[in-house]
Amino acid sequence: MKRLAKWRLISLFAILALILSGCGEPFLSTLKPAGEVADMQYDLMKLSTLIMVGVIIIVMIIFVIVFFRFRRKDDRIPKQVEGSHKLEIIWTVIPILLLLILAVPTVAATFKLADVSDMDKKNSKAIVVNVRSHLYWWDFEYPKQKIVTSQELVVPTNEKVYFNLKSVDVKHSFWIPAVGGKMDTNTDNINKFWLKFDAKRANEAGNLFYGKCAELCGPSHALMDFKVKAMNRDQFNSWVKSMQSVKKAQKAGSDLAAEGQAIFNKSCIGCHAVTPGNSMPDTARLAPNLTNFGDRSRVAGILEHNKEELKNWIRNPETYKPGNEMTGKYPKMDEKQLDALAEYLMGLKVQ
Repeated sequence: MKRLAKWRLISLFAILALILSGCGEPFLSTLKPAGEVADMQYDLMKLSTLIMVGVIIIVMIIFVIVFFRFRRKDDRIPKQVEGSHKLEIIWTVIPILLLLILAVPTVAATFKLADVSDMDKKNSKAIVVNVRSHLYWWDFEYPKQKIVTSQELVVPTNEKVYFNLKSVDVKHSFWIPAVGGKMDTNTDNINKFWLKFDAKRANEAGNLFYGKCAELCGPSHALMDFKVKAMNRDQFNSWVKSMQSVKKAQKAGSDLAAEGQAIFNKSCIGCHAVTPGNSMPDTARLAPNLTNFGDRSRVAGILEHNKEELKNWIRNPETYKPGNEMTGKYPKMDEKQLDALAEYLMGLKVQ
């Protein structure tokens, strides 16, 4: 009885886990699509699931019918017959038809998603973002707008945004679950694709989506997150102008922040930029661009955006992202220096 009770409990937890696996937030779940690409992928998921479930149900029905109708009732050996040509044709043709039903929309969607011709047209007005992946952070360059930011991608809604994907170190994969993807970022070639962010569903998600690396890349792969701020075109244009207006390092807003700026210029400026210019080559992208750090929603992509978590990150980044490239690249700081540096960094805002 005890063993039976254990199996009942295990079965209950298994069912609950299956049910909960279908739950998700609108800013993160693939089951709550928030864009044209995600809609197409979700429709293909539903189609393939429907086909698989249908096949399982039909096979189970046939199994039950055969089990009860043709079960052996005595010791006599039934009449031996060769295979039915009619049945062989049926169970050969049906899988072919099912494959065609699944293949046609899949191939059509693949070609549609692979069409990035608009981004390569001369004088194209399309938004293009060069994505650079690093261990364990993301770099976003807007070549037409001549700005660079990191860890938070800013995009307009209701229009296609095109991406050039490349890795600076090892293979990563760019994925925004609620909006579409994923696509590998390689070191030796550039992958291209597009996404479209739906304004209504972006609003339901708080205009903030979560992006992730979807390719195992090292000990902190699971922590290689980035955020996506989706806004209407006017707000996006305003953000671009704000970023473009930052021609040089922003002035500190207080005496404490001024102390932090001095510490930053001495210990951090060698890797981090605080201006959004995009003239640097890939080899110079040593650490995230911090131009608009004060406007972000997370520290290091994973921690709450406040001074205490920022100080925790600077104090010991290895605790939060093992194997990161920041550990050991700057001198240890006391609490007063951390307070000053946090004050300066949180004040880096462009909006």
